Amino acid sequence: MANTHSLHAGPIPPGMDAVHVGEEFTSTVLAELQRLASSRVFVIANRSSATLAGPLVTTLEQKGLLAAPLCTAIGMGGGEEGLLGACDAAAAADADAVVTIGGGAVHDAGKLVRLWLAAAAARKRGHSDSTGGASLDAIRAVTQRAELELAPQVCAPNSFAMAELTSVAGATTKANVKSGAAHPALMPTVIVYDPALSAGLPDWVRFGTALRGIEHGIGAVCSSSEGVSGEVIDAALEGLRLVVRGLEGMVAEPTAREAQLDCYRGGWVTIRALNTAGYPALAHFVQNHYSARFNVHQGACSGILSARILRHHAAATAPQQARLAAALGAPDEPAPRQLQRLVARLPGLSQEHAEVQVTPAALREFAEWLYATHAPKLNRLSAVPFASAEAVLEMLAWPLASL
Repeated sequence: MANTHSLHAGPIPPGMDAVHVGEEFTSTVLAELQRLASSRVFVIANRSSATLAGPLVTTLEQKGLLAAPLCTAIGMGGGEEGLLGACDAAAAADADAVVTIGGGAVHDAGKLVRLWLAAAAARKRGHSDSTGGASLDAIRAVTQRAELELAPQVCAPNSFAMAELTSVAGATTKANVKSGAAHPALMPTVIVYDPALSAGLPDWVRFGTALRGIEHGIGAVCSSSEGVSGEVIDAALEGLRLVVRGLEGMVAEPTAREAQLDCYRGGWVTIRALNTAGYPALAHFVQNHYSARFNVHQGACSGILSARILRHHAAATAPQQARLAAALGAPDEPAPRQLQRLVARLPGLSQEHAEVQVTPAALREFAEWLYATHAPKLNRLSAVPFASAEAVLEMLAWPLASL
């Protein structure tokens, strides 16, 4: 049933059964759940997708397959409280499959719910001493098992962040710090991308999540990992061009079907390239922490930071950035400047820290924390190492006018 050819992206990732692009959401999800022989389905949707999820939830209930009422507890960034509540609700319902409808935080939450269901199953078999409700530490501990078999997850994205294409799951702690888990078994089982699910999306979600496809492509092309093949870089550039075309099309008509499909297909290609080159990239890592610290959507982070991060390592990645400049449409203009101009044309995205109430003092504090806590990883991901927190702050605050 896999629909890989419509993606122009080669085989689907290991651990994934099927991908359906441009197909009707409800009927396709029901068919996949039947194929998976699922009998107790736990459905998670973000609040804006709850109405669109209604026909699926109603049908599952009528068939006796709905494990619990629709869960809409997952907030932006996958906040800890809502996430843990979803985990406990799924475990109490003894769910054997998870359907996630919405954005990246919802799909990541579904992955973590599956880990907690595995922990609950181990307790029932007497293979675990853990008791009580879900916690982030207990969920992460499940990934340490030698063998890990998870309940299937069917993802129905309504936007373009591509969390459904990774085996990493992010969450935001009560202290506003990015956390989560990673394991190959976290790769979702099925994806159903229906552009109709994006109906009513605000601009900052629509364009912000699509911009992540650009960020992922840049990360793959400029990866500091050794031995990234020319094939991977070529794929990332192809995907980046598709996303740019899709973004331009959505600026003209936000719900244009072909423009949305371009953004999804392009985003698929760039995240696959980044996964191969080495996930996460510098921008992805920095922006994850920025979004958690300041409660900002990651699309806005891309708008505020991506061009600055690209400029930080411009000298060390000059050949790669020349190819990026061509893919962005103007070979003779620096890639950071083109990226900044592209972001400026996208409705709903913040351009400066002040627009999201991040003061200079708060930005400095964040740079100091980021360097003190993560300097080794920052320097492993960056083609230009950071000698101090001041260097991190310089990157974050670089004037856009001088890119």
